[in-house]
Amino acid sequence: MSINYQKDGNIAIFTINRPEVMNALDPEALKELTEALINFREDPSLRVGIITGAGDKAFCTGFDLRGTPGDGSRAGAGDMPEVTLVRGLEIWKPLIAAINGYAFGGGLEIALACDIRIAADTAELGLTEVTLGLMPGWGGTQRLPRIIPFGMAAEMMIAGKRITAREALDVRLLSQVVPQRELMVTAREWAGRIGQ
Repeated sequence: MSINYQKDGNIAIFTINRPEVMNALDPEALKELTEALINFREDPSLRVGIITGAGDKAFCTGFDLRGTPGDGSRAGAGDMPEVTLVRGLEIWKPLIAAINGYAFGGGLEIALACDIRIAADTAELGLTEVTLGLMPGWGGTQRLPRIIPFGMAAEMMIAGKRITAREALDVRLLSQVVPQRELMVTAREWAGRIGQ
């Protein structure tokens, strides 16, 4: 399983479990995440969700580009679910992104689709797919400038600029930055308060 989906009281925890590729998502993993999110949405006992990545290096680095054709088109895109967190899936329950490391490309776009973003102090964020000539196609160009000042959003969207967790906190892209070892404890505290 590429997605570990756990229920702990009224909290759902979704862990992207592909550390060997820095938690990049292939079509199957994206489908698993979507199915887990739908289960979360439909389960009346669950009130808050936390999305994180396995390990301490990466939250998610977006779509797994291994095996794509040399022209940069996305192999397997026909296998992608029609509706995902970043495209059309309606989730009315609060979602917290617990960003444990790199949140690049679609990984940042997943975090942007969450309501609250908390990061480890070692995290870095960016829409880095533009440096490969790819468009941030999971909503980053719409969500990012609605959250942070346009000038910073433009640097990230046009130049693929990476920012540290502290810089992201300064522009209010993040709600809180904590040491790596405290990230999930802090995310659970937030979820507990919201769940009440």
